[in-house]
Amino acid sequence: MATYYSEEHEWITVEGDTATLGITQHAADQLGEIVFCEQKEAGDTFEKGDEIGVIESVKAASEIYAPLDGEVIAANETLADNPGALNENPEGDAWIYKIKLSDAAQLDDLMDLHGYKTLIG
Repeated sequence: MATYYSEEHEWITVEGDTATLGITQHAADQLGEIVFCEQKEAGDTFEKGDEIGVIESVKAASEIYAPLDGEVIAANETLADNPGALNENPEGDAWIYKIKLSDAAQLDDLMDLHGYKTLIG
């Protein structure tokens, strides 16, 4: 299972043509206390760069942008009742979407962990 990172502080793990997407610990730390997560629904399709959700914290609202083309297979419904899970375990149980990838070649545009750590310095 490979993990990729976007410049928008999202992580993506890939198994076959299915990806799991969430925000990084760095993003959660920057947002502060998360109070709401707006998500797309299963069956929604999107293209790279599309807004696919919003995370609201006590500090600000931050859009989630699609790092690649795909279709939502599942949204993590836990986040509707417990958006704070994104602060507790953003790179684990508090994933945001399961996605069916449209074009796996787009993964080449994303970073590995080393590249992401360099980005956040």
